[in-house]
Amino acid sequence: MKRREFLTTAAATTAIGLLSGCNDSDRQAIDYSKHPDKKSIADKNVHVNYNKKVTINLATSWPAHFPIMGTGVDEFAQNVKRASGGSLDIKVHAKNTLIPALAVFDATSSGQIDAFHSGPYYWKGKNSAFSLFSGIPFGLTAEEINSWMLYGNGLKLWRKLYAKYNLYPLLGGNTNIQMGGWFRKPINSLEDMKGLKMRIPGLGGETFAKMGVNPVLLPAGEIYTSLERGVIDATEWVGPALDMKMGFYKVAPYYYSGWHEPGSILELTFNQQRWNKLASEHQAIIEMASAQMNSNMTSQFHYENTQTLSLLKEKGIKIYNFPDDVNAAGKKAVQEVLTELGAKNKDFKEVSDDIAIFLSAAEDYSKASLHHFLNIRES
Repeated sequence: MKRREFLTTAAATTAIGLLSGCNDSDRQAIDYSKHPDKKSIADKNVHVNYNKKVTINLATSWPAHFPIMGTGVDEFAQNVKRASGGSLDIKVHAKNTLIPALAVFDATSSGQIDAFHSGPYYWKGKNSAFSLFSGIPFGLTAEEINSWMLYGNGLKLWRKLYAKYNLYPLLGGNTNIQMGGWFRKPINSLEDMKGLKMRIPGLGGETFAKMGVNPVLLPAGEIYTSLERGVIDATEWVGPALDMKMGFYKVAPYYYSGWHEPGSILELTFNQQRWNKLASEHQAIIEMASAQMNSNMTSQFHYENTQTLSLLKEKGIKIYNFPDDVNAAGKKAVQEVLTELGAKNKDFKEVSDDIAIFLSAAEDYSKASLHHFLNIRES
């Protein structure tokens, strides 16, 4: 019993600290400081029965134990089990083992499974506003996204939109800034982009489409073969670490720096009813573990990319920058995309406008701090 009381108190206290930046309406864990004794907790029907294990079935859009994204979810599940004293067990199902990779949203919405781990831009067909939470060309960086989500209006807006689909999202990682992609032929001007078939999702894909590219959405397992056989001419994926594991450099040797996803959210999303039925201790433990996964995954992407970039260079891979006319066309195109989608969808406009306000302040601060520092450090 002492062990159980310790786990309950420790989990709840830590969760309250981590969630202090969230709005009260978004905070699901009870403030246990107001209920210090066991009896008052039991009266609230939130005390966990440690003799009865709760199981959560979670499907991902990634292959089993896929580096960083997949292993991050595995680690999350292990942390939840340890912190709950084994009373909460999250069963992780890799893509296509229980649910197809891009069907996890609908499966969780309907209650077929309890939760999923994936990326919001895959569901833009449901609501174009979802793509804004994944990443915007020339938009928010990973640090800025977390700031907007946790302390601005991001999380509130995201949960309001997902609630229409019976879903409750949590931050589940961030890829950090992504590379511009792998091309079979060099890009010397905007003209070279026209007519290219490129695997690129989200707002990046719509922006590239304005520039004459034909965007294609492919699951991870089909990208290399499609590139090798010439079904597509180029692909973006994530960054050096995962890109090298995919072997793209073998069939498309021209590697470009990017601006289409300066930061891209990964999500841990629950069926709303399933989430509501969880004991508050379990909710708090999940929130703690997801916050850790979000932070760790973002940092791991950065670390692994720094280590892998030198390995790519050893293989003779050079990093290219898009020509100036491509960059200029991209900046113009993304504004057209945002304006057009905002005119069609009030949800999109509401989220886009809020991001624009936040980004304006973030840009001012970055110019006065990080941008200034990097220029000095690199000079």
